[in-house]
Amino acid sequence: MTTSVTNQDALQLVVAVHRLTRSLRQSASVRRLQPTQLLVLAELSSLGPMRIGEIAVRALCSQPTATTVVTGLESTGLVRRESDPADGRATIVELTALGRDTIASLAHGEAELLSERLSRLSEDERDALRSVTPLLRRLAEPR
Repeated sequence: MTTSVTNQDALQLVVAVHRLTRSLRQSASVRRLQPTQLLVLAELSSLGPMRIGEIAVRALCSQPTATTVVTGLESTGLVRRESDPADGRATIVELTALGRDTIASLAHGEAELLSERLSRLSEDERDALRSVTPLLRRLAEPR
């Protein structure tokens, strides 16, 4: 028997993921970043330096928004722009040491909080969440 996913099922998952993310960010006692700033730092951390256009694609925002976000992150010392060695007319954006430390701190703080919450679940519930994590990663991919 095949069961289909309804729009209501999808909406409930979206709401649950947003609520979880928001509650972790509000509860974590680390440096506050806007969601798009956090996403840009995370993408640079996992994928390495990239051009603004690539950042916009990965962060699911417009190029002007990506430029504004990068400018804000640059002004706080979290990223820097360098000439693209492949094309001197272009620039690439890369994390600074402070940017790497910040993303690690954010991830660590939120992970600790989530770990505490996970400990309140049953072993079966924790096993179910472990099996869902790779699926959530796949669903998070923009393509």
